[in-house]
Amino acid sequence: MNFTLEQKEFFMNEALKEAQKAVGNEEVPIGAVIVKDGEIIARGFNRRELDGKATHHAEICAIEAANQVVNNWRLLDCALFVTIEPCVMCAGAIGLARISQVYFGATNPKFGGTVSLYQILEDERLNHRVQVESGILQENCAAIMQNFFKNRRKK
Repeated sequence: MNFTLEQKEFFMNEALKEAQKAVGNEEVPIGAVIVKDGEIIARGFNRRELDGKATHHAEICAIEAANQVVNNWRLLDCALFVTIEPCVMCAGAIGLARISQVYFGATNPKFGGTVSLYQILEDERLNHRVQVESGILQENCAAIMQNFFKNRRKK
């Protein structure tokens, strides 16, 4: 899948809409969408507090929704757009789901599993590698996180 810059920004804006849903639920504002054949097939946002489950990160929620749409655990020929660099857990799930491409906005220096701390998705020792691109609407993606934590500290 070759996306134009305009398409990448469109899909990242859709992920940002998911992140905004997280803000509305007092969740860490990370959003994700999964794209297949140029169409969004699944969406997700952080739901750890809502669902009381440590694993309910935006990427995991989107992967589970996409699995239901395609009726398969393999998400071949799918791309994931997520506002913040996936953590180690999510990077593992992305690889296990066989997603082809990951596009993210801002890096995650404390927990990042794709470029910051580890490069799990491109590790040649693993049997599935994922194309990774960062910096899509980076400022917008970083700003929603910064504003969330700034407001949280005020409370």
